[in-house]
Amino acid sequence: MATIAVIAAGAMGSAVGRKLVQGGCTVLTNLDGRSEATRKRAAECGMQDKSLSEIANQASYVLSILPPSNALSFAENFLRESKIAGRTMNAEPLIFVDCNAVSPATVKRISALFSQSSPSIRFIDSGIIGGPPQDAYNPTFYASANDKDALDKFEQLSKSGLKISLLKEGAGVGDASALKMTYAGMTKGTTALFTTMILAAHASSPATAEALLHELCDSQPEFLSRITRTIPSMLPKAYRWVGEMEEIGSFVGGGEGMVYEGIAKLYQRIEQSLNGDQEDIKVLKKFVEEAKKEL
Repeated sequence: MATIAVIAAGAMGSAVGRKLVQGGCTVLTNLDGRSEATRKRAAECGMQDKSLSEIANQASYVLSILPPSNALSFAENFLRESKIAGRTMNAEPLIFVDCNAVSPATVKRISALFSQSSPSIRFIDSGIIGGPPQDAYNPTFYASANDKDALDKFEQLSKSGLKISLLKEGAGVGDASALKMTYAGMTKGTTALFTTMILAAHASSPATAEALLHELCDSQPEFLSRITRTIPSMLPKAYRWVGEMEEIGSFVGGGEGMVYEGIAKLYQRIEQSLNGDQEDIKVLKKFVEEAKKEL
């Protein structure tokens, strides 16, 4: 079975690592500067801590699963370490898979780094749609590449437990990320819309928020049901979505893209409330609890 590096051992990365270990793979990661909680999580998932130079020499695949703001800098750092490690002399090229929620423009910049600096490392653009894998559930790794042979090799990891769907017809680097941007723009965008309007209604008056809840229950119960599912799970993850919304805004462009700049600010507001007075958090949690009673 393959030796695969998963960077980093966050909620998604560690769950992906566990799935691959269960599939018989050797899974490496890099824990430099990570917390004890992260180190414990990685160990529990069967991931082995290695330096980036060791990963460059030992791994057949590197799956980059990071906050969007770290995607480019990690690729640059990994390239430096791979050169120090002498990876470019290896007969079997490593496949670097960028699985981050970045715009097509950003992923093309990352791809260009590899084509210009290390042609022996092959590059795949991948967007993960869904939550961390658990039990029988798997998110989908949508993937596209200019290198079709590398794409076919990546698909082989489906034998190790990943759910992989290839974009082939007329697709290349940037298209899997475009899919991720559009899907997240819809799903996380609607969650932001619900959140914004609940907070705005409450800011007008508690009576306004209560009337909004009752009207949704009467005329848009599917909205209310979605609110009860998406807002609670969004709260602890809002900080991770700020950069993603900024990437989506860049992808959409124009005046329409500014919508996602506003959504990024909304998620930043939620993060600040969570780490501050929690007033917005209390409003949202109360609305959700009342909605559950109405449904």
